[in-house]
Amino acid sequence: MTDTRIPVTVLTGFLGAGKTTLLNHLLTAHHGRRIAVIENEYGEVGIDHHLVINADEEIFAMNNGCICCTVRGDLVRILGQLAKRRDRFDHVLIETTGLADPAPVAQTFFVDPEVQEHYRLDGIVAVVDAHHLEQHLQDSAEAAQQIAFADAILLNKTDLVEASQLLALHRQVIQLNPLAPRHPTRHGIIDPGVLLDLGGFDLQRVLEERPTFLEPEYPFEWAGLYDLETGPHTVTLSPGPDPGIDLALLPATGADPLADIGAIALEWFSREEVPAIETGGVFIAPGLVDVALGDGGGATITLQVPQAGPWILVTQHRPEEFALRLSRKGQDLLPRAERGFNAGHVHDEDIGSVGIEALGEVDAQAFDGFMNGLLRERGQDLFRTKGILAIAGQPQRYVFHGVHMLLDGAWGRPWAADEPRINQLVFIGRHLDRAALQEGFLACLLPRR
Repeated sequence: MTDTRIPVTVLTGFLGAGKTTLLNHLLTAHHGRRIAVIENEYGEVGIDHHLVINADEEIFAMNNGCICCTVRGDLVRILGQLAKRRDRFDHVLIETTGLADPAPVAQTFFVDPEVQEHYRLDGIVAVVDAHHLEQHLQDSAEAAQQIAFADAILLNKTDLVEASQLLALHRQVIQLNPLAPRHPTRHGIIDPGVLLDLGGFDLQRVLEERPTFLEPEYPFEWAGLYDLETGPHTVTLSPGPDPGIDLALLPATGADPLADIGAIALEWFSREEVPAIETGGVFIAPGLVDVALGDGGGATITLQVPQAGPWILVTQHRPEEFALRLSRKGQDLLPRAERGFNAGHVHDEDIGSVGIEALGEVDAQAFDGFMNGLLRERGQDLFRTKGILAIAGQPQRYVFHGVHMLLDGAWGRPWAADEPRINQLVFIGRHLDRAALQEGFLACLLPRR
């Protein structure tokens, strides 16, 4: 059934990031949409709405406070007024003040029945000032929260930073929000279709179009399944992007070993103490080591396999980044299957993400208890929550997402007959305890038969 409700896009971003410039671009570009604009300013006198250059649009200024806290009632009222003039526009843009927390704006579309009847939240777009991002993140918690909440991120003013700095900014943004696509822009110039049809809060649609959308963030990037003999093997590494690389060799288990390896390897890579090894050293599997590369050189280590059979090599970085070779008696070995992961090697101490992936059937009642307790105790610290669950006894995938303490979910497409029933969850928020979240969710799984 087609959703005929009015799509709404929220533009957020720190002070001076370029939201109004982007808004002007969206209003003047040739995209064929009629857009109604709700502008929010912090202060007694409104200014920004005079800077919006397209007078043909419906513009509503809210200047009696910050939309995220004191005037959500006004937002509901204005949306109600707009709904009566539905024939005059196709899309609503809400531009928040640079000091706004976007979460309460999103929550409005969850909790108000009249708003739910007429509108659907299409997505939250965060505009980031690439030139001042580091300073904003140091000075303001709101800047990090806006990035963490976003469904799409514009790295604006890229003409003011060097290429190497821009790469570092990409990595910094990924640490705060590994799920949202990032778009480098100058003067807010971007194809409007990229932002006005995100479907960020239509999780089922996103998953159909981008199956890897919920791929969790891991401290490793690659896993390869090998058939290894008992005895010594040689691992050869060339210089790469880091002075070292973590490697784990773990026994393969189950009918589909690579489907399960994410959660298993995460237990090893999450350990605080990782033994170091230098060229010429011996690594006895199973386990995890940090291979230190020489100054400007690579490393060659011996990998001692205790028992012949299937083993999985898990690497912190992609093997090609270090020209990694695994060999035995001079013969290179190739994996018979491999899998890549979305990686995040460094986590922000305050805001970050936790991804959980596990095979198994979820006890619905236990999961409800887990999430209710989590939201009751940590709801304000959880910015966004998304997931796919294999509910015991149900042929369909259960898809859910949430903002702070509000959750919404629906049954998705059926699980395919040959498809592993893998549960995937992503939490984005502040001071997240990875071990506690993982332990809490794994306790919701029914024992395997």
